[in-house]
Amino acid sequence: MPKRAEATIRAWLHEIDVEIGGSRPWDITVHHPDFFDRVLAKGSLGLGESYMDGWWDCDALDELIARALAAKLDERLRDWRRALLAMQSVLINLQSRSRAWEVGRAHYDLGSDFFAAMLGPTMAYSCGYWANATTLDEAQEAKLDLICRKLGLKPGMRLLDVGCGWGSLMRFAAERYGVTCVGITISQDQARFGQEQCRDLPVTFVLADYREFDPAAYGGPFDRVASVGMFEHVGVRNYPAFFRAVRRALKPDGLFLLHTIGKRKPGRGVDPWIEKYIFPNGELPALSDIARAAEPLFVIEDVHNFGADYDKTLMAWYGRFEAAWPRFAARYGKRFYRMWRYYLLVCAGTFRARDSQLWQIVLAPEGVAGGYRRLA
Repeated sequence: MPKRAEATIRAWLHEIDVEIGGSRPWDITVHHPDFFDRVLAKGSLGLGESYMDGWWDCDALDELIARALAAKLDERLRDWRRALLAMQSVLINLQSRSRAWEVGRAHYDLGSDFFAAMLGPTMAYSCGYWANATTLDEAQEAKLDLICRKLGLKPGMRLLDVGCGWGSLMRFAAERYGVTCVGITISQDQARFGQEQCRDLPVTFVLADYREFDPAAYGGPFDRVASVGMFEHVGVRNYPAFFRAVRRALKPDGLFLLHTIGKRKPGRGVDPWIEKYIFPNGELPALSDIARAAEPLFVIEDVHNFGADYDKTLMAWYGRFEAAWPRFAARYGKRFYRMWRYYLLVCAGTFRARDSQLWQIVLAPEGVAGGYRRLA
């Protein structure tokens, strides 16, 4: 007779047509008898950590998670750690100036060569745009071009990229649209790598937190501002400060494009496993959170959701990660491999289930005279 924890999890998995010991890609194999108790006791954190420890396996983790989220099985795990993180985010500014640099050291400074192997030549670490693309590189170039067209970039304009990563957008905008760019990052490795890649272009990397950046010191205010895949690190307590910083940096007749992952419903807290192992101090916004903070300073001109494209993007990253892993196995080790595999495939599953969203939002300080027309 199975114990209560095992019986409970088996019943839940049966609801989504997943078997323990089955032969289909989304079935799971359990290697450790305490797996069931660990998951019920620790929820998301227990599921992820037990995978990292080799307690269970699943060939198609992405499909397993997509099925679980579509059936809302995650809501049945009463995880006090998630509630604790939510309470902490209310009582403590987890994305304060002193904490802002932690994610750079923990995640983005893992090694530019590692990210290059996974991301490809664009070095774009955000959702690609797959409307007419058949490869990852095409999807990333399409995304970068979509941003440039939505912003109406023209030769001679100045673009500020808040959270510029390795400079993919700035390099594209400078090369294809004749724009001069300044980018802010909290990752030393990103700034060093990006500046080298953009050495012959009118592109400048600034190592700074957005709250400390002085636009006037770098030729501001700017004609256009973009922030791509950085807002997830800002935190809801800091959204008003973020939009004030963008507004200070932008000309009155300028445009701001915000590209961010988001969640379906408002509420505090983050996934405990993601917070601990991948993005410390991260927090996903709801669309209402963004609107509430932005509306005092901007007119929201356009909202575009193409979150389903993140599933394809993550699966493409995973394919490149697997292909490149033999080059990095000695440096990072088996536990890191299982952690990173879990991260990429679980995230793909969340977007496949439409539990997570990807928005591009265009904002204007005073609104666009005559109205904004999306060029997509």
